[in-house]
Amino acid sequence: MTLSYPLQSLVAHPPRLSPAYKSTVKRSPTKPLIPMRHTLSELTGPVYGHETVRENDNDLTLQGKGEPLGERIIVHGHVLDEDGRGVPNTLVELWQANACGRYVHVVDQHPAPLDPNFTGAGRTHSDSEGYYRFVTIKPGAYPWGNHHNAWRPAHIHFSVFGHSFVSRLVTQMYFPGDPLFPFDPIFNSVTDEKARNRMVSDFDLENTKPDWALCYRFNIVLRGRNATPMETK
Repeated sequence: MTLSYPLQSLVAHPPRLSPAYKSTVKRSPTKPLIPMRHTLSELTGPVYGHETVRENDNDLTLQGKGEPLGERIIVHGHVLDEDGRGVPNTLVELWQANACGRYVHVVDQHPAPLDPNFTGAGRTHSDSEGYYRFVTIKPGAYPWGNHHNAWRPAHIHFSVFGHSFVSRLVTQMYFPGDPLFPFDPIFNSVTDEKARNRMVSDFDLENTKPDWALCYRFNIVLRGRNATPMETK
């Protein structure tokens, strides 16, 4: 494992201050950040949450008493390092809105129905080759109040954990061809077009399950010049 951080990775990520994304104006630091040295416990452990992954935690359609409403989809891919090698035993979590564009969260006031059979959250481990797989429901777009008539494109939040508390990265996966892309300041806070497109999944017909679910492939590259943009807010 390399001990040096490739600075070219930073250009893939959105700046902390993105004025079109209004909440960053309040949250972005106004003074230089203060580096804090990590201790041995922060760098080496403990492993966070890996042991609590249960069977079928990666299938969000099995969490209720019945099937959730909406379009069933498969989302899969690999967690990769900067050299394209699979990263094994990574804790991969996702959370998302339901098919109507509403989260199971007390602060979500979007006047869309909740689905009693859909929690919108799941988790899994990457295997020895870095591969992960989820079954879920395609999320809907939702309004979010950033500007007049602001809507978020359909997306799924991903979190990947390594083997210590400080090794968590968070990103968002989008769906190809969404007409809301040009109007979303969060998506466009990633200023490099090639990096921005790495957040858009690929439709995967080969792994679509006939008569059951469409499939999307989303590889998560942890760093390097082809890194997946990560949230810095």
